[in-house]
This record gives sequence, C-alpha cells and structure tokens, in this order.
Amino acid sequence: MRLVIAGASLAGLRAAQAARRAGHEGTIVMIGAEPHLPYTRPPLSKELLQGSQEIEDSALPVDELDVQWRLGTPATGLDPTSKRVRLADGGEAEYDRLIIATGCRARSWNGPGAQLAGVHTLRTLEDAITLRAALPTTRRLLIIGAGFIGCEVAASARSRGVEVTLADIAAHPLLPFGPALGERWARMHRDHGVDLRLGAGIESLHSDGHDQHHDARVARATLTDGSTVEADTVLLALGSVLNTEWLTGTGLELDPAVACDATLTSSHDPNILAAGDIASVPAALAGGARVRVEHWTTAAEHGQLAGRNALLEHHERAAHTSPPYFWSDQYDAKIQALGCPALADRTELIELSPTGEKLVAACVRGRHVVGLVAVSAARRLAFYRRQLQAPPLLAELKAALAQEGGSLGEPVGAAI
Repeated sequence: MRLVIAGASLAGLRAAQAARRAGHEGTIVMIGAEPHLPYTRPPLSKELLQGSQEIEDSALPVDELDVQWRLGTPATGLDPTSKRVRLADGGEAEYDRLIIATGCRARSWNGPGAQLAGVHTLRTLEDAITLRAALPTTRRLLIIGAGFIGCEVAASARSRGVEVTLADIAAHPLLPFGPALGERWARMHRDHGVDLRLGAGIESLHSDGHDQHHDARVARATLTDGSTVEADTVLLALGSVLNTEWLTGTGLELDPAVACDATLTSSHDPNILAAGDIASVPAALAGGARVRVEHWTTAAEHGQLAGRNALLEHHERAAHTSPPYFWSDQYDAKIQALGCPALADRTELIELSPTGEKLVAACVRGRHVVGLVAVSAARRLAFYRRQLQAPPLLAELKAALAQEGGSLGEPVGAAI
C-alpha cells in the first residue's frame, strides 16, 4: 500500500509515525508546503518570542522515520479517480490511501497600509523568526485580534518590556469562552499593562512619512471606532483560512473543512482521510454535529488515528472519541479547556480557590455541559475529562464533583 500524506506539520507527522508503528512497510510520501521538516507551533507565540527557546528547539524528531519528503512543494490538485495528488512543481504523487492534513494559513488583510514594513502575521516558523527579530527595536506593538495568538503574543511582548495595544472588534478577548470569562481575560491583560481596545478593528495603517516604495514603516493605525494608535510594529492576528483550494472540484464534501465520519474518513471516499485543522468530525458534545478544532492535541490525536485507520478497510476503522483539549499560557496563568466551550450559551463557576487565582468553569448549553475551562488548575483536568465523554447534565457534573471531593475550595455553583 502506498500512503500519501498531504501536509507535513504535526498531524501529518503523527500519521506517518502511527502508520509505521502499526506495521506499514510500504512507501509513505510526505508533502509539505513549507521547506522545513515538521516543527511544533505552540512555542512560536510564546517561548520563541520570549527568548526562552531557540528556533531549533521547535523541531519535531523525524530521524527514525522512513518516508519520502516532498517539502516546499504544496499540493495544488487532487484526482480521486486516478488517485493522484498534483504538486506545485508540476509533479504528482500517486496513492492507494491519502491523508489530508494541509491545515490552515494566517488570514490576511489588504486594507490601506497593509504592505508597509513592520506589518506581520504569525503562523509559520519564518513568521515567528521575523517577528522575534523585530521586537528588540519595537517601542510599541499593535496587535489586531484578541484570539489565542493575539493574546499570547501580547503576553510574550509584555514579558520583554514592549508597550502593547491589543485591539479586537469583539467585546472581549478569547471570544469562544463567552463574555463572563472574557471579562476575566480583559482584566488580566490590563493588569499587565496592555492597552486593550475592544469593539474596534483595523481601518488603515499609516507610514512614517517616507516613500512607501523605499521601505516606509508603519507609524500609526486608525481603528474602526475612529481612534488612532501609535505603533512601529503591527501583528495581524485575524484568525486562519483553511487550505482547501486544492480540493475544489474533487467531489469531497467541504463544510468548509473536509467532512469526515468519526473514523476521520472523508464522507465520499473511503480511500481519503483527513486530520487536524482541516478535518470536520462528529462530536458527542455537539450532539453528533461535525466540529473542527484548531489545536495541538487534536491535531496529534487525529494524525495518530488517521495513520492507523488508513491501513484498514473502512468498516475496521476506529472512531475518534476524545473530547477536544487545548491550552494557552498567558503571563502566569495556564488556561486549559476541554470540550466545545464555543457552543455554550452560559458559563457557570463550579470551583474557585480561596485566592481566586485558580478556577474551573462549566460551559453550559441548555442543561448540558459541553465544555470546561480551568485556570491554573491542571490537576483537576483528569477528573473533568472523565465526565465529558458525553455531554453530562450540569446537575450530574455537580453531583460527581461533590462525591469526588478534593476541589480547589468550596464548590461555587453560581453564574459568572
């Protein structure tokens, strides 16, 4: 069997490793748009920018992996009938089974001033290297977008003494966690000296007065609320765009990610599987609806499962059942989440330490818990992970908590 993996990041690498561990001795071809061997992305917005980690520390081990690398050559097309992936260099990769793991790219912005020097995005290793090189000479950093990347870079830049303005069109940072927790994140950033501008996006960027054709740099920004911000470096953290253009016209269902069943098999072709950011997979916590998760742990789990499943016939394949898990390190807080917090319609605080620094909050939809958020309470995650294999009633979760004991303090049980 010839296995082709389109995407040479975490999900693709884990798929190749899992296939080898499962006994696959045939050819594995790894196609990657970037010229690098696989690396891990979480440090790009944290340790790498803070200076506590070097570039080479981001590399993932591949020395023992027997694959054919096709790096710096993105996939540009797919013919499922002839089972061929077309490549940007004009070549092709023929497969018996294909795993799609092409992920996402940073969302761009093409407004006035977008081409000025000093304007960055952060998705790739090159992006992180360029931004890190700019920070020592940056007096004021403007970050547009208060999602995970924007908030993590704000914290990293503040640790280096850079003045930071963080702006977002939303009413609070980390929108998927809801307004109650969002207020907590807003206070956290303001307490660390971040100039937080909410309800305001980017309107235009303005130069330092030099000819824009001669390396003019950004000097200030106008936001959508009419205010201006002085900045000599700008990070556009506007989310991501799926790398699915190469799948147009293939017959695969895109919603907009690759629609899969629980075994990560694409909905219309049992020879094609998907893993990581680009896979849309049914989730028990979403009532069986498909969800897409852009986080490290899911990419790793998807890759491992897809690599094993690709060696089997469809009816033999295992389902992915683990609830999503993700984390974000900001200042001295470790934010961890389980499940699908973005699906909740309210948030309820269920554990709180006496000092208020540690907490666990339930993300509730109707009467069921669809997600949990913990702040600096990593030891509590194992208990909650067991409860979230299927969406429990909030009352059931509270009863289990009371029986389990060992909480951060007295269970609270009040909306926040």
